[in-house]
Amino acid sequence: MSPSTGDDHRVAGALGAAENSLDLGDGYRRARRRSGGDDVASDEERLFRQYAATHDQRIREELIVRFLPLARSLALRYRGAREPVEDLIQVANLGLVKALDGFDPERGKSFVAYAAPTILGELRRHFRDHVMELRLPRGLQERTLAVQQAATSLSDQLGRSPTAAQIAERLELSEEEVAEALLAGEARRTLSLDAPRSRKEDESAPMVETVGWAEPGYEAVETQVAADNAELTERERLVLWLRFEDNLTQKQIGDRIGVSQMQVSRIMRGALQRLLEAVEGEEPVR
Repeated sequence: MSPSTGDDHRVAGALGAAENSLDLGDGYRRARRRSGGDDVASDEERLFRQYAATHDQRIREELIVRFLPLARSLALRYRGAREPVEDLIQVANLGLVKALDGFDPERGKSFVAYAAPTILGELRRHFRDHVMELRLPRGLQERTLAVQQAATSLSDQLGRSPTAAQIAERLELSEEEVAEALLAGEARRTLSLDAPRSRKEDESAPMVETVGWAEPGYEAVETQVAADNAELTERERLVLWLRFEDNLTQKQIGDRIGVSQMQVSRIMRGALQRLLEAVEGEEPVR
């Protein structure tokens, strides 16, 4: 199911469309508007330059606190996923710290434009390494995340779950590609057998207690019944008993019943063949 190089470009574009549709850093922008806009930006630029020159940990901590709304806003894009939101926010905060340590204000790029891809990359790695139990091809992973993000965004806008066609239109993908991504998203979700059957009950039994398995005793009984009903002569049953119960050699058996060792060997082969046919449910060969 690995997509071609052309598909990779389309998926990358779809992921970008999903991200843009959610308004990059919306929580951070609201916080900036409440705090004073241009004055805040000017103050932040001064702090970034001071930190780049001095690496003062107090300035670092202040910048981290200022941009925590940005990290939270990006983490909340994945709130529809199985991972707890608190864990996603922690991962996004880690990406924020990495972005701050790698940011160079002299390059003329805004910190938000630099930090957002870093934080999103950290979230994607978290999903790839810790959440996706089944490893999907990279292109399909990206498309699955894009579809999940678009579905969450459309659900907020429409007040209901979107259709595959609506998701496909948002991401400029075909409905088949959206369906494949949705199936992949479901297929990679596994459940631990140690998980409780019900999260609402404190003393709920683990899932492993509901998993059945084949009882070997039934097969043993069925085999014994089939062997007892096999079409064997009295001499064949006696030869098998002497060989496998009394552990006599073929020569000793021949001496006991008055035949040659070669005849004992032929009797055993025929009897064992009919036993096998009876156990396997085949018609006996005479």
